[in-house]
Amino acid sequence: MNRLWVLWRRELASFVVSSMVFILAAMFLAVMGVGFWFIASVRLINGATLYDFLRALYGGVGWLGMLMVVPVLTMRSFAEETKSGTLELLLTAPVRESEVVLAKFLGALSVYVAIWVPTLGYFVLLNRALPEGITLDQGAVASTYLGLFLTGAFALSVGIFCSAVTKHTLVACISTFALLLLWFLSGFLPAISPVPALRSAAEPFSPVLHILEFSRGVVDTRPVVLYVASTLLVLTITIRLLESRRWRA
Repeated sequence: MNRLWVLWRRELASFVVSSMVFILAAMFLAVMGVGFWFIASVRLINGATLYDFLRALYGGVGWLGMLMVVPVLTMRSFAEETKSGTLELLLTAPVRESEVVLAKFLGALSVYVAIWVPTLGYFVLLNRALPEGITLDQGAVASTYLGLFLTGAFALSVGIFCSAVTKHTLVACISTFALLLLWFLSGFLPAISPVPALRSAAEPFSPVLHILEFSRGVVDTRPVVLYVASTLLVLTITIRLLESRRWRA
């Protein structure tokens, strides 16, 4: 546990000293801010509910932000160290591959959460703008952010895996973006597939439907278990990949 903590702090330090993270956070908040302003001015003025607002903001603009943030956060995690040769040195140290992978995952997840935290201010503004006596449904807001956390954790695990299979950061970034885009688009299969059996089979795995359910304030244990299990599975595959690399060395 102490080694994991040291490696985790090492990852956080690498993010803090990088100007790329601050530029990325500024771009993300700019995109989310414009999306918030547009959706609030159009939907809420026209009498839309909080659910409509959450669905439009996080079911639409939120996905754009995730597709923008995750590939950049994870592309350097293993690819850059593999290219520079520092990964081999790290793997020869008295640390486990699982600790290395978890530290990189937790470091990226910590930054991902930190980038999303300022968006909570949107709901402070909304609460002040509402008529007296009307308050926001805090449960719906909390469940929405739970969904963003779970989907983001899975997306980050995919990005770390893509970074582990190549030594080129650009390849890792593009492959992560492509896989996450396919994952996002697959979420529309329950709505557009002409085959009823395919619609039924795809519905429990649709990330789009999951976010919409979370934005309603509905926390179903099935998507929660799905994302936790999927994240652990991808991280386990990455650990096995590193172990095989050490064995070949």
